[in-house]
Amino acid sequence: MNREEMLSRIGERGSLEWDVLVIGGGATGLGAALDASARGYGTVLVEAADFAKGTSSRSTKIIHGGVRYLRQGNLRLVRDSLRERGLLLRNCPELVTDRGFVVPHYHRSDRLVYGAGLRVYDLLAGELGLQRSRHLSKEGILREFPTLASANLRGGTLYFDGQFDDARLAVALAQAAVDAGGVLVNHMAVEGLIKERGRVKGVSVRDGESGGAFELRSRVVINATGVFVDAIRHMDDGTSGALVTPSQGIHIVLDRSFLPSSHALMIPKTDDGRLLFAIPWHGRVLTGTTDTPRQAPELEPRPLAAEIDYLLSHLARYLTRAPTRGDVRSAFAGLRPLVKPSGPVGATSRISRDHTIAISPGGLVTITGGKWTTFRHMAEDVIDRAAAFAGLASSPCQTKTLRIPGSILPPVPGANMDADADADAGALVHPGLEIREGHVRGAVVHEMARTVEDVLARRTRMLFLDAKASIEAAPAVARLLARELGRDGAWIANQIGAFEETAQAYLLRS
Repeated sequence: MNREEMLSRIGERGSLEWDVLVIGGGATGLGAALDASARGYGTVLVEAADFAKGTSSRSTKIIHGGVRYLRQGNLRLVRDSLRERGLLLRNCPELVTDRGFVVPHYHRSDRLVYGAGLRVYDLLAGELGLQRSRHLSKEGILREFPTLASANLRGGTLYFDGQFDDARLAVALAQAAVDAGGVLVNHMAVEGLIKERGRVKGVSVRDGESGGAFELRSRVVINATGVFVDAIRHMDDGTSGALVTPSQGIHIVLDRSFLPSSHALMIPKTDDGRLLFAIPWHGRVLTGTTDTPRQAPELEPRPLAAEIDYLLSHLARYLTRAPTRGDVRSAFAGLRPLVKPSGPVGATSRISRDHTIAISPGGLVTITGGKWTTFRHMAEDVIDRAAAFAGLASSPCQTKTLRIPGSILPPVPGANMDADADADAGALVHPGLEIREGHVRGAVVHEMARTVEDVLARRTRMLFLDAKASIEAAPAVARLLARELGRDGAWIANQIGAFEETAQAYLLRS
């Protein structure tokens, strides 16, 4: 998967019309591009920044049915999500794995309530289910979680869900779409829509590297830009109302010593009604999330001080050693593209996580809402609708059984790197990070990384695991990138500065 090759394939097609053009390289857009390519449609995807730059690299890293939605009584969403969880575990076994989650019990009724609820959760998964949930004694939980506060602890319920690395799965989806014949380009911004007789017929784009502008024409254009869908919709119709209400969720990353367990911890009742997760991830503990309404979308949202305090205070209630701001290795925020209700918004934690598809009078197909777990089903829905609308030849969805290749080699690069992407791939770029020179080269040559941030935030997850060490590694990574991309000293300096500015938001001051 090479950017120069992708641009060459666009050039070779010239003015010929594509069947499907997807705007947005997050989970939804990548899923749509893969589905369309696998059906045999001529497919091109453009992403203004990098694949999974936004919300799709900032999730809780869980592939799940949604225990909270079960509590809300949304059995259809839970059942559909559990089915998609099962398909992902079957089709992406190197990228999606099962993980045990423990719900501690502090009241007499907890065993009945959570035990019964999670048995329903197991049943809804059907033949694609994982291990059955079961009760754990107080002693059993403390053996698994020696740092869990024992006061008033009565026992717990162990259940199973899926876990993944979101940005790594996004890269794998991009590669699978390319393997199926699709053309995908990152750092390629849409500047406008091409319309003929009131109908959307393509997009005007600008290459973020060369600065060159050109047009891409297509029989149908799909707007899959997450929290930014309304900006694209306004290019089609400046009077269109808002479809999305953003909700911010943040996560903090701590050393594994705070929760040294192979299982994750799930706290079912928090002050704002959300679940709280503390999950083993790449040798650290990932904790989240919050649910804070936001007025407008941002490409690089920042955790709010109140959100940080919220997570730290809740962790302090359950752990024998309360983490402080100085213990946080990295903190990051993501924006959920929640479909705006027709009535008053109220608490965003109660807004449905279902997706929606809207086709404008001009023919722009927009999909938004949903979550990582259901991306494949969302893609199937939107390609079915888009193909029918555009009059494309009927072709059934192929992704229910399509294998997604990849590997999960935490915390450094996974899928599609050449043989030098291992422990012998040259020197470490930083003594505190498990990333070597060959990993950087592989990210450029095989995974379309173009910037220091692409490498340290998404091809590897170093920015999310240790923001301070990532800032220290940025100069070495910039020099390696410049060597591969043929860039000069000014470019190196610009990259270092840009990454440091971004990474400062991931650092907390004690």
